Amino acid sequence: MTQTKVHELGELGQSVWLDYTHRSLINSGGLQAYMDKGLSGVTSNPAIFAEAIAKSDVYDDQIQKLALEGRSPEEIYEGLAIEDSRMAADDLRPVFDQTKGNDGYFSLEVNPHLAHDRAGTINEAFRLFKAVDRPNIMIKVPATPEGILAFKELTEEGININVTLMFSLSQYDLVAEAFISALEKRAANVYNVKTIASVASLFVSRVDTKVDEMLDALNSPRAKSLKGKIGIANAKMVYQHFKEAFLSERWKHLADKGGRLQRVLYGSTGTKNPDYPDVMYVENLIGPNTVDTIPPETLEAFLDHGNVALTLERNLDQARAQLEELAELGIELDDVTHQVLVEGVEKFIKPYDSLLKSIAEKKVVLITT
Repeated sequence: MTQTKVHELGELGQSVWLDYTHRSLINSGGLQAYMDKGLSGVTSNPAIFAEAIAKSDVYDDQIQKLALEGRSPEEIYEGLAIEDSRMAADDLRPVFDQTKGNDGYFSLEVNPHLAHDRAGTINEAFRLFKAVDRPNIMIKVPATPEGILAFKELTEEGININVTLMFSLSQYDLVAEAFISALEKRAANVYNVKTIASVASLFVSRVDTKVDEMLDALNSPRAKSLKGKIGIANAKMVYQHFKEAFLSERWKHLADKGGRLQRVLYGSTGTKNPDYPDVMYVENLIGPNTVDTIPPETLEAFLDHGNVALTLERNLDQARAQLEELAELGIELDDVTHQVLVEGVEKFIKPYDSLLKSIAEKKVVLITT
């Protein structure tokens, strides 16, 4: 097998997951081809599924079948998503087995309308985890205050969770605390902690998109010098907090019982600003015990011309200085990340609702043809 840059990242301790799914990718052998290049997981979200289902006819036969059974658009969407999750998880199963459960996961998100509903999130996560019925599934739960509470309870019950829509250090600290506390509770009840896998997904480029707008508004050389820097600086600080949490004596007691690290996952690592290098985020966030979930175009670019080196802990003093300078300019990062979280939830709700509308329209056409 040809050694790729993704394999090289693996040798440095970073796993690469694909931030994209489509049934045709699985059926055509495309997912397997990525796995041959070193890919070790897949993440999805409502926007990705909306793009896949609404803009192709690959799902029409199943939509028609479920429509004829009298299923609602919500039930049809869920049926399609569960089927894709099973298929992808089955493709990824050899990676799961080879890595002893460290990688090989497919992530499926709960209904985005439940982002502020703890009980609803818990019920849906249980239901989806059971419906997919694969050990290498993670259920994605948003890092809202209610979502973090749900995540803790779900972890206590042994469900693999990908905590998503995380933007800030304060969110990360709450997520890491929830994970460690949940495993401590399981251990106290003499429940197994060895099989529980979780990642804490920090979104990177979305922070820059929002901060850069604010820096542009200041219209000063000092502000301009920080453009495209804050997302990476923030991500580097989260990794330092990860090390503090998981190199502690508190964690060592759980590790001795077989507890798995909750790795930091870097999401939103495609470059949104065309003025920035296309692999900027991937190249600058390489470090051990991490995951990078990368969209196909960015992954292809990295395979072609990316540089592989341990970068996540380079220039930490510079990263801290950049964050301090941002505050001196009057931009409070906590306020920014809260705003981006609110927008992030909405960015999943809109495509989800649009998808249900598309399914309802397809349902009518497919039943009558």
